Amino acid sequence: MTHIPTTDAAGRLDRLPISKFHKSTLVALAFAYFFEFADINTFAITAPVVREQWGADVNHVAYVTSLSFVGMFIGSVVAGGLADRLGRRRTLTLTTVWFAVWSLACVFAWDIWSLGVFRVLTSAGLAAMTVVAVVYINEIYPRAKRGKFQAYAIVIGICGTPVTNLIAAAVVPMSDWSWRLVYLWGSLGVLFLVFVRKLEESPQWLESRGRHEEAEAALTRIERSVAAEHGELPAAEAPQPQGPVTRPGLGMLRDKKFLYPTILLSVLWVTQTIGFFGYSSWAPTLLAAEGVSVEDSIFYVALTTVGAPLGSYLAAMVTDRFERKWCLVVFGLIIAGSGLLYGLTFTPLLIVAFGFLVNLFERGYTALAYAYSPELYDTRGRSLGTSISYGLGRLSNAVGPLMIAGIYNGIGYQAVFIFIAATWTVGALVLAVFGPATRRQRLAAEATARERQDALPTKA
Repeated sequence: MTHIPTTDAAGRLDRLPISKFHKSTLVALAFAYFFEFADINTFAITAPVVREQWGADVNHVAYVTSLSFVGMFIGSVVAGGLADRLGRRRTLTLTTVWFAVWSLACVFAWDIWSLGVFRVLTSAGLAAMTVVAVVYINEIYPRAKRGKFQAYAIVIGICGTPVTNLIAAAVVPMSDWSWRLVYLWGSLGVLFLVFVRKLEESPQWLESRGRHEEAEAALTRIERSVAAEHGELPAAEAPQPQGPVTRPGLGMLRDKKFLYPTILLSVLWVTQTIGFFGYSSWAPTLLAAEGVSVEDSIFYVALTTVGAPLGSYLAAMVTDRFERKWCLVVFGLIIAGSGLLYGLTFTPLLIVAFGFLVNLFERGYTALAYAYSPELYDTRGRSLGTSISYGLGRLSNAVGPLMIAGIYNGIGYQAVFIFIAATWTVGALVLAVFGPATRRQRLAAEATARERQDALPTKA
């Protein structure tokens, strides 16, 4: 078998200290995340007023929400394939522009069905952008620090949720048409194009495609930038030979090393999707249906989402210090308890308090899961595995809203939140029993980087 050289992209990136390059990349990705989070719940927070204007009922909301998650599944799987074929950077750009364009189209919707079609197309782009960003961060940042920077990107990006909700609380009551401004706001994600030039293509992806000269060029640019800031860099290990380049594809599903984490992560994302979107997508509508005014329901939910950035910051503090698997388990159980208590009260103060805790720990959970998911794969399977598991999670919620509508109509408001709490609990237990630990690998990479740094000559 003929072997070809490798640039050892992962090893060379792992040894780099955090620099302006990493921070500027963080700003660009956080901007994309900001408008992804800004846009993801726009239908949920405008649904109450849309119902009134267009005579839609809870079932109409359920259908639009369900089909949006079908769009998310298609978008994430397609993006996984495109990221393998076109590259992480280019696909990230395409998917961000896609969701911004279709969010703008929502401004001009003329009935519930046209709005639903535009939301499905928007949702496809939102999930696609998320999958590619998660993989890109995993491949650009040092192994020992990537979890923290994934969470930092979410800390900044997640601010899009409370900002959008507060904007909605201010503009929706202004007039019969002003709810459309919420979608106009979401379309500003197209300004991500300003940041694209700051991003390097993933050297690990280039290497996996056999494009070693391009990978070497990208690594050299990154190393030169870091060295200009930090001085001489730790020595890189000698490149090791690797086998022929293989083309990733669905045939990888026959590989147990690929299939096992894909099944596990599918359970993680299915329970996270039904558990969180069951809460966030329905809270304003169900509160309004239970007699809380539309203005108050939007305002209460806006206040609870203030906890989201704090949850991502909490994840940044724990993600690289502790085993991510167990952090996910603890966060999931706390969400289950807080969400259950949220459904058992109609006292405004308690609604806000328990909703705050749900948002805080759920967004921490999401940041942890974004870091945990791609590190269960090698470069060859990372994009496909992450996109399939994340996409199946989103697809599951095509049924989730219909189940919640059925539970609400058949049993009642509180039963919805019992169901959501049970979903989170199942996810936490499955992860506790079957989830692999990854911290040992991160510690080994950090120790190697430290040894290389110590080997540098001391400056006089």
